[in-house]
Amino acid sequence: MPDLPPVAAAVIVERGRVLLVRRRHPEGDLVWQLPAGEVEDGETAAQAAERETAEETGLKVTAGRALGSRVHPDTGRFLLYVVCEAVGGHAHVADDEEIAEVAWVELGGLADFLPRPLFGPVQEHLDALLHSR
Repeated sequence: MPDLPPVAAAVIVERGRVLLVRRRHPEGDLVWQLPAGEVEDGETAAQAAERETAEETGLKVTAGRALGSRVHPDTGRFLLYVVCEAVGGHAHVADDEEIAEVAWVELGGLADFLPRPLFGPVQEHLDALLHSR
């Protein structure tokens, strides 16, 4: 695989639910995922997470701390996970070429949408939010 730019994924939790998007074109078992996209030249992972979330879902978010990075088991792409907070708008399908559906999923129901467990630091972040409620 040629050198591809990294991908930034936004971890957005609101009222005990995580924002997921359903890909228009699944990649292997990956159908539902966090809002995500390539980091563009001169852009940080935080900036890419904010931009991609707005482009895909219309939701305006502010990026916070990074949760870590890994090579994604389905796509083989280098992913950077960023905690984001919703600050405006509402989530909807804003890019219907890439996204087929958006869903706010209860923290305890993610296994119904995802083919395998989340990346450890992301799951730990969500677990901490779930147990703080």
